[in-house]
Amino acid sequence: MASGPSPRVGVAIPAAGQGRRMGGRKKPFLTLAGEPLLVHALRPFLALEQVRHVVVAVSEEDLEEARGWVPALDSRVTVVAGGTTRSDSVANAVQALPETVDLILVHDAARPLVSMGTVERCIEGASRGEGAVAGWPATDTLKEVDAQLRILRTPDRSGIWHAQTPQAFPATVLRRVLEDPDLRARATDDASLVEAAGIPVRMVHGEPDNLKVTRPEDLPVAEFLLARRRAGDEPARAAGEGG
Repeated sequence: MASGPSPRVGVAIPAAGQGRRMGGRKKPFLTLAGEPLLVHALRPFLALEQVRHVVVAVSEEDLEEARGWVPALDSRVTVVAGGTTRSDSVANAVQALPETVDLILVHDAARPLVSMGTVERCIEGASRGEGAVAGWPATDTLKEVDAQLRILRTPDRSGIWHAQTPQAFPATVLRRVLEDPDLRARATDDASLVEAAGIPVRMVHGEPDNLKVTRPEDLPVAEFLLARRRAGDEPARAAGEGG
């Protein structure tokens, strides 16, 4: 971490998706080991003192219910209405964060296995004035295909990473790029917004098991990984290990 005072961190959690690939079940509220995915996703952020505020953006239809229990998890947590797209939900959450935060981390509510170490590495990266994206180097062979699924080429995977969340940015940078609705409409993640504005973004090592629960088959995988982690028999990995 750069020298100087510890940064004041705000966290934006988009949780307003409709869960179409989950058969219409809202992913943040699915149960994992007896608790909603959202609770697992929030836990490592709430364990850090420099995290001053967390805003969860949920769909309008879930707003009243979420306000009944989510803020009770911690006094730093508030709930707002999300938008029609993920970027709109992020923008709503960021807007609700106080202007006093120095850094803003964006994290998917459907990533329940994020570790405190990954969060801290993202904070450290953004403290240097750049964007910092948790991720993991690609290990599978990659193929680029056309509309008929014919293989066009095999890209060199040595420079390819899988982007995860959290993604961390200086607060002023993220607020500025989110003001552009055209950029928001084209963005596939928050880093692409910042990249489009010409601001450097670096990858930082996340973990290969920081999976996003997207389809029904992902939930038992998450259950297994969480149980292994809690049993203390997860293989030790250096922060910079690829493979």
